[in-house]
Amino acid sequence: MPDGPPPPPVVQKLRVRYAKRGRLRFSSHRDFQRALERALRRAAVPMAYSAGFTPHPKVSYANSAATGTASEAEYVELSVCRRCDPEQVRASLDASLPPGLDVLTVVEADVGALADRLQASEWEVVLPGVAPAVAEAALEQLLARDEVEVERLFKNGPRRFDARGAVVAAVVESRVDGGVDGAGDGDCAILRMVVRHTTPAVRPDDVLAALRVVAQLVPPSPPQVTRLAQGPLSDAGTVTDPLAAADVDGA
Repeated sequence: MPDGPPPPPVVQKLRVRYAKRGRLRFSSHRDFQRALERALRRAAVPMAYSAGFTPHPKVSYANSAATGTASEAEYVELSVCRRCDPEQVRASLDASLPPGLDVLTVVEADVGALADRLQASEWEVVLPGVAPAVAEAALEQLLARDEVEVERLFKNGPRRFDARGAVVAAVVESRVDGGVDGAGDGDCAILRMVVRHTTPAVRPDDVLAALRVVAQLVPPSPPQVTRLAQGPLSDAGTVTDPLAAADVDGA
């Protein structure tokens, strides 16, 4: 341990919900880490630091969306060494981050780990060039199965796993514009689904791979994926707000 006094103790934890929008959906998790640490310094948030020769701010990240995926529900937890007004932290931190990384909510953390509250995600997958009727027929075939194995490349090599079991609910909607970027005018299928967090994690592209396995559904253009919510999974199969749940538990 280096000489000198220990760092100030943690006196408060803040849970932050932020969004990745527009071109910033292509930022990686590491890109966001760097941007957040710079923003914390600009916003003068009194962060608590780890001890040792290379102190770093105490920030806990939870279940970040993949690069290229937009999201309205990303979460981090900040440990601070001086009590702060959560709304003031939200405003100053949002002003210090680039447009497209938008801080939506900051609340004081309750007991328990934030990661334990993130049990499922609600996704929107826009399928340019796919007719809604075609997507709906493919989804019916998927939901009729108990198990559909897909393959993905992991750090230790390719691995096969079940993508169907994690899908709690799914529906197909339609939109007449071809997606948020304006590509492909005409009817466009939109897959909305609730996916349980599992190990290994089942991602939207895994569900699309399962649709390809059962129904040979292959979108002609890259899908546009947005996470709409993540949090506790209710008995009705819906995703609730983990920050609101923390408030209720602490009441």
